[in-house]
This record gives sequence, structure tokens and C-alpha cells, in this order.
Amino acid sequence: MICPGNKRKTVVCVGAGYVGGPTSVILALKAPDVDVHVLDKSVARVEAWNSDRLPISEPGLGDALRAIKGRPRPNLVFSTDVDGLLPKADIVFIAVETPPGLSHGSTARSGVAPDLGTFHAAVQQVASLVTKDVIIVNKSTVPCGTADETARMVRSRLRPGIRCEVLSNPEFLAEGTAVENLLNPDRVVIGSSQSPNGLAAATVLADLYALWVPRERIVTLSTRSSELAKLAANMLLSQRISSVNALSAVCEKLGADVTEVSRACALDRRIGPHMLRASVGFGGSCFKKDVLHLAHAAHVLSLDEVAAYFTGIVSLNSYQTERYAKALVEHEPRIECVAVLGFAFKPDTGDTRESPAIAFIRALIINGISVRVYDPLVPKPRIIDAIRASLRGLTFLADSHLTVSDG
Repeated sequence: MICPGNKRKTVVCVGAGYVGGPTSVILALKAPDVDVHVLDKSVARVEAWNSDRLPISEPGLGDALRAIKGRPRPNLVFSTDVDGLLPKADIVFIAVETPPGLSHGSTARSGVAPDLGTFHAAVQQVASLVTKDVIIVNKSTVPCGTADETARMVRSRLRPGIRCEVLSNPEFLAEGTAVENLLNPDRVVIGSSQSPNGLAAATVLADLYALWVPRERIVTLSTRSSELAKLAANMLLSQRISSVNALSAVCEKLGADVTEVSRACALDRRIGPHMLRASVGFGGSCFKKDVLHLAHAAHVLSLDEVAAYFTGIVSLNSYQTERYAKALVEHEPRIECVAVLGFAFKPDTGDTRESPAIAFIRALIINGISVRVYDPLVPKPRIIDAIRASLRGLTFLADSHLTVSDG
């Protein structure tokens, strides 16, 4: 059996970003008899994790790290020593980024497939360095069928006599509440092959989570269902946001109040109140990417109507952001300066990826409106760089119209 239950296990996580870092911290916190090693190729990121200035901002994360470091035997290490730590692994988590790619023939209507270059490189590295039977757990967001491909890739590179099982274990973290999501998850999804060895590997991972997660919240599926569950969850959440934002445009034209309409709808127990507040649109690294990923999959399967539905969610989101900026410019023609409080895509995080604030500020600057920006969690240089990048050939406008405050 892979990874027997009567020995002290070593878990190695490849990737110390927004998923791998917090996941490893909470695993080490709740499983003190498991050695957790986190690998990343970025020296600066590893040094930040080993300092008091963490590379990401998450409520409760610093407290968890301090609790681990205060133990007689701390069981968490952040390192760049791939060659030294991977051979020790009983379980390997892969938590690297899978950003939007530039697939041949992709268009706005056909969606965008993820770039799996970094993921494949991590898999190959793991396969070449492990020295004993191992369970590989994929936490990266990947296309349906990736676990099967990963298993073939790994087994073709393993040393003779070493056994391997590949599991899917998608993350469902929301930035700003990641620590709480990990400590008290709605569910833990584990996908495995339905072979005896695959099911046994899933049991090993489930037993690890069961150290703090109630068994009834640990759901075991096939790998393909597990991989698709992550994409489906983000699509459904994105769809809900775009639906209420579309409703807000109708309300404005008809003289209704979208807040009142949403409150009335939320009282229906089939609908509920979650994510029914109209806004400038969703942001972050996952929603847009994952919905377009699903759209691409549907397009490849010749499900063009389905692909169009998915891409429509993203198109409506872009429309909402542009509509807000346009309304401000048209309704306040004499306005000269706008203060923007908050630059990250949501509260309690410093992540600016796909932040609606970027497109909103860009539209204001192009219309000759000066902008003053403040965000307590986003460094001033990062705000300036993001706005300049969004303006492309018009970066001179940022120099004359943008002010970033330190407080």
C-alpha cells in the first residue's frame, strides 16, 4: 500500500503562492505529526515566508505561522531545495499557477485554455526526483482529464519499482478568508481513479484532512468529476454576480432599486442572499480564467451554445465595469478628480489580478480625470505599474493623472 498509516508522513508542496502557502500552513498547524515542506523556485518568496513580512496578506495567517514556529518541534519548512526535499516525500501537493494561455484558434467567444507549462514542469520534476512510493495530489486548476495525463507522464519517468497514484484535490479558497476556508471548509473534494490503489490513496488523503475536517464534509469522486467541480463552482458564482449586475442595469432604466429587488429575491429560500449585491464586477485570478476555461472546453466539444453562455458571463462583467466608469463621466461632466479607496480585487487581500479597479481607473484617466488611489494592502509601486500597464501606449497619462497615497 502506498504511504502506510503507521509512519510519520512527509508532505511536500510544490508552489508557495496563494494556494500552496496557506494550505501548507494550515496542514502543518492541524497535523503536528506530519512534516510539511513547501518548495518554490523564487528565492524572494521563500525568504518572505521565512520572515515576518509574508508574501501574501491573509487574516490569521501570521498567527498560524507563529503557533507552528513556537512548537518544540516545528513541522513546517519553506525552501528552494528541490533536490533535497522531494526525495523525502510520501505525498506531493502540486499548487502552481495555471494562467490563461494563448491556445491556437482561441477567440473571445471560444474561451481560453489554461497554460499548463509550469504545471507540466513541476510534474516532470517530481517524477524524476521521488525515490519511494508516492501520492501526487493536484491542487492546481486544470482541465478535466489532467489527472489521467499526469499519471501517464509520471509513470513513464519513475525509477523502476516505484509506485505512484495521482489524486485531484481542488482548492475552494476565497482570498481574504483563506485561513477560515481551510480551517472550516464547506467541503473537501478528493478525486481518484476507481482502482483499488486509487481508492486506497484517496483514503490516505482523506485521513489526513479528517484530523480537523468532519468526515461528512470530505467528498470522494472520480478525478474527472473532481477537476470539473472546481471550474463549475467558480462558473456558478460568477454567473450569480453577473446576473445581479445585469439586473442593476435594468433597474436603473426602470427607476427601481436593485438593492430592494435583490432583498426581495433573497427571501426565496431557493435563491438565498449570497452574492446578490450589485457591484462594479468580479475580479481576481480565478473567476474569469475558470469561466473562459470552461467555455474553451465546451467549444472544443462543439457545444457552441454552451460556450457562448459561459463567455457571456465574462462579457457582462466587463460591461458592468465600463458602465460604472461611463456613468460617472457622463453624470458628472465637470468632475476633475476621483478618489479610489481600494485597489485589490476584494477586501483583506493585496491581490490585484483582474481587479475591476484597474479598468475603472483606466477609463477615468483616458477621459482626462485625475485619480487618487489608496489601498492599505497594495504597495504603491504595484498600483502604479498596474495602471501604467493597462494604459499601454498611453502611459504618459498615468504620470500626469495618477496619484497614489501612502495613507
